[in-house]
Amino acid sequence: MSEPTRAVFLSYASQDAEAAQRISDALRAGGIEVWFDQSELRGGDAWDQRIRRKIGDCALFIPIISANTASRHEGYFRLEWDLADQRTHRIARDRVFIVPVCIDSTRSSITDVPESFGRVQWARLAEGQTPPAFVERVRSLLSSETAPPAQAQAPAPASAPSPAAAAAGAAAGGARRALLLPLLIAMTVATVGLGYVALDRLVLSKRPAAGTAAPRAADRPPAAGEGAIPEKSIAVLPFVDMTEKKDQGYFSDGLTEEMIDRLGQVPDLRVPARTSSFYFKGRLDDIGTIARKLRVANVLEGSVRKSGRRLRITAQLIRADNGYQLWSHAYDREDTDVFAVQDDIARAVVTALKVTLAMSGQESGARGTTNTEAYYHYLLGRHLDQRASLEGFRQAIDAYEQAVALDPNYAAAYAGLAIAQASAGDLSGDPGGIERAARNVDRALTLAPGAAIAYAARSYLRTVWQWDWPGAQADIEKALALDPRNSDAVRQYARLLAVLGRLPEAIAAQRKAVELDPLSSAAWESLGFYYTALGDFASANATIARAIDIEPTSVLAHSDLGVVRLLQGKGEEALEAFRAIDLEAIRLMGIAMAEHTLGSSRESQQALDELMTRHAQEAAYQIAQALAWRGEKTKAFEWLERAYNQRDGGLVEIETAPMLRSLHGDPRFNALLRKVKLPELPAGQLTRAAAPPRTPPS
Repeated sequence: MSEPTRAVFLSYASQDAEAAQRISDALRAGGIEVWFDQSELRGGDAWDQRIRRKIGDCALFIPIISANTASRHEGYFRLEWDLADQRTHRIARDRVFIVPVCIDSTRSSITDVPESFGRVQWARLAEGQTPPAFVERVRSLLSSETAPPAQAQAPAPASAPSPAAAAAGAAAGGARRALLLPLLIAMTVATVGLGYVALDRLVLSKRPAAGTAAPRAADRPPAAGEGAIPEKSIAVLPFVDMTEKKDQGYFSDGLTEEMIDRLGQVPDLRVPARTSSFYFKGRLDDIGTIARKLRVANVLEGSVRKSGRRLRITAQLIRADNGYQLWSHAYDREDTDVFAVQDDIARAVVTALKVTLAMSGQESGARGTTNTEAYYHYLLGRHLDQRASLEGFRQAIDAYEQAVALDPNYAAAYAGLAIAQASAGDLSGDPGGIERAARNVDRALTLAPGAAIAYAARSYLRTVWQWDWPGAQADIEKALALDPRNSDAVRQYARLLAVLGRLPEAIAAQRKAVELDPLSSAAWESLGFYYTALGDFASANATIARAIDIEPTSVLAHSDLGVVRLLQGKGEEALEAFRAIDLEAIRLMGIAMAEHTLGSSRESQQALDELMTRHAQEAAYQIAQALAWRGEKTKAFEWLERAYNQRDGGLVEIETAPMLRSLHGDPRFNALLRKVKLPELPAGQLTRAAAPPRTPPS
């Protein structure tokens, strides 16, 4: 061979021979020498030594990656990969040697490849179809002494200090503290915009939740795979933490959320919400499957590597229907340049998709600061919010407070701090936490009066703990006017409507939330609860089944399923659903009700006694529901009064909770409604008369 140092070595699994042949043919047609000839690969020691020499002498090594290589734990190609990886240690960092090629939609985050393969962008050549641009790229790499900036290999990863990052992520979930809500809240936190987290679960934790399933075709929004997929649509998959110690997950997740928020501001671009995108974190689904489930035409994925102050972010935009790479780039910067990288990626994506990204003074969106250290603390706080524990919320408070100390004008951090304080106060029984939260959310709005998510956060506080219904409604309507496609804000709007007894309107709003975030189990669960409260059990069963399908271990969905079964008179099925719940307080409540329905008085009383003994401090509302279902009205009112004194978030659902229906019409029930500032409900009326139904702005 005339110029062995300018040859390209193709490495592939035997199942990918046809694709490898196409790539080889295209490169050879472009005048590039390729070491790929099956007729020469005879096996044996001589063949093995020859392969080793070729890998040691070639100018470029092209590993062909696919679902076949990902599924094979053994194979000669893996030895070839290791040999090439070892050679990279002898090659200058500014030289390109590894040029990974993926021939299908297999994701980089689920493949078992040498570390050096992750330092450079992968080319996507569906089934080995090789465009002239790729041939030209290989030719340029062979002829140049150094790689283009986008392909330069990054410094070897090293452990980086974990600079804090706080998410104004509010504790999504559950206005129902009764259910140990803070636990559920953090478990299902979804962070959006200013960093406020899924407003949806807080109320949820206080009621026996509803399960999931797809609603009736006539009633539900399009599910995955239904209807035409818009061309201008994109899913942002969680960026992969490629650091050696895997300790930068909070940063890679934060970057993903920022990209979702940034692209979500583009008027003509459909971007599924954070919960739906993060559904695929750590899963093995390929790009095509993900795109079908999210109903998008394009997918953005990437990776993050941090070493000291050096930052390497890679990103690639993939066309889902054919696996072609529309754009890719690798950024090697100082960590102080992270905001510029985010904006560069957003600009490149919208350019590739031929849509317009309006750049304005508010373009920083959720980050809202120019201080990168404050930003890292903000991201860390948002990460800690999701630990579902009192200690997690307290640590999040520390991170947010460090963020605002570094930047006293950081609105996002104040919003996150407010929700963390409220959640910690709820779990610990500290009423001062709510007061501090109210001051900080007001501070966030003073600093950023145009921040939709801050209005949504204040609406959440006013709904769950302050029972300020006019204020909560004004805030959420303002949030939706500013950002009508924010799924968390839409869910808060639906929750508020339900609290006020306007169930048909709540269902209409929640259906929109499901459309915006189609793989959010919590969104489907809430819709199921509203259907249950309305008495539409067929739709409730369908939506609850959908929620369980998305999140099989969902406490709220299984609880809702048990409630529906009780209301349908199916005690055995209800008992089965409740027994599947991991959270003890909710499981015991459900068992006490189901055993009562089955006539098992001793078993019902045993579960109720255990619930009272072990969870009186945080589950007063659940205890009241169990007592009401058992017909013990006086005791139920005593525990509702206790829930009121504890400022139990579950009380916001007293009008719609099916388990409390037996209390309607009792003077004590109307007195309780007045205490939480809700108007009395006429006897026998399940929903309050409302003005013509309103749906969130579209």
